[in-house]
Amino acid sequence: MASSRRDLAVRASVDQGLLSPAEPVVALLDTAGIRASAAALTSAFAAVTDVPVLHAFAVKAAPLVPVLRLLHEAGLGAEVASPGELALARAAGVPPTDTVLDSPAKTPAELRQALALGIAVNADNLQELDRLDALVASAPTASPLGIRVNPQVGAGSIGALSTATATSKFGVALRDEGARKAVVQAYLERPWLTRLHTHTGSQGVPLALMAEGVGEAYALAEEINRTVGRQQIDTLDIGGGLPVNFHSDEETPTYAEYARLLADTVPGLFDGRYGLVTEFGRSLLAKHGTVLTRVEYTKTSGGRPIAVTHAGVQLATRTVYAPDAWPLRVLAYDSEGRRRTGEDTVQDVAGPACFAGDLLATGRALPLLRQGDVVAVPDTGAYCFAHHYAYNSLPRPGIHGFTVAEDGDGGGGGDGVVTFTTVRKPQTLAEIVAESGGAHADALVG
Repeated sequence: MASSRRDLAVRASVDQGLLSPAEPVVALLDTAGIRASAAALTSAFAAVTDVPVLHAFAVKAAPLVPVLRLLHEAGLGAEVASPGELALARAAGVPPTDTVLDSPAKTPAELRQALALGIAVNADNLQELDRLDALVASAPTASPLGIRVNPQVGAGSIGALSTATATSKFGVALRDEGARKAVVQAYLERPWLTRLHTHTGSQGVPLALMAEGVGEAYALAEEINRTVGRQQIDTLDIGGGLPVNFHSDEETPTYAEYARLLADTVPGLFDGRYGLVTEFGRSLLAKHGTVLTRVEYTKTSGGRPIAVTHAGVQLATRTVYAPDAWPLRVLAYDSEGRRRTGEDTVQDVAGPACFAGDLLATGRALPLLRQGDVVAVPDTGAYCFAHHYAYNSLPRPGIHGFTVAEDGDGGGGGDGVVTFTTVRKPQTLAEIVAESGGAHADALVG
């Protein structure tokens, strides 16, 4: 019923003036959908294991404090990869015990802060481990500590998001000469290392490859514990990476499919000896975000219709620069927010940026868009409107969560009453000037 809620929200955005000539682009988050994804994740793993699982949301997927608070209320923690992301998680009320720090470039100050707070840390490499040696020796810490390893099992269809390749920048490359032995020795020498972390990649990585990477980490944990002669590694952080279907409203693959695959291929993972951490991001948020934009102008060029909108590279950066890897659907609504019908016409949907490639869709068959119509871009809840690309100094859009009042029949369609809440206000021109050195206008002229 997510599509029904979306249709109601589009109409309400127009009716309530959220989307208007003055605010020609807005972003919406379906709070019911987010809660449903969180519940699907926790129930999927609960169905295959009784061991404790910390599901730490990858903050980079949607670095918005209200989103982190909503997910925390739904039972999830936070995986952070920078001081900024940690600050967001803390502002959202996520406790240190539910927070995991991952980053390939942690500074001594970041490590010191994490250890002081008791946040779990996955060391990316052996040099970082040397830094942890000194910090652990200088002050006691409650932080669970581990090492990230790269199982080097291969790439998915998007190389930039495949993190278990032969030359990935992440983790200790296990198949490099001497690396596995060095990792085992690191645990032998450091009884305070109690975790092992891996992550195979995300969009474009098939579930079987994800499970293979987890299996390699599990086998290494077993080897280390045998070598040490005790259960030193007590928790496996298996990363996230569930791909998202960007071609329809269907949510596939599912967390349940992945959990069952892990139970079948790495059964020892769930036999009670290891606690688990996951780090899903895109799959929790993508399907529950929608960008809305007004069609400012329509024109033809070379005989092809073009709808010029206010949503483009500043929001859907990956789609504009790599459309084959990151396709997005485009839905047509009329100026009152009703689904536009009629014969499909091949047309382009363009963004506002001043370069020719700023296109949300090229040669897309849609009911012919008209000036003043509304274009909706679904599946944009992760890595889109929360990751603004300031091309042409275009402002960040306002972000609004929405709920739909239920009609009591259990169908989930609601009775048409849509309530919006502000997640982030639209950026003002004064804020753009301030970010761009407005207070230092004379800095370069003496």
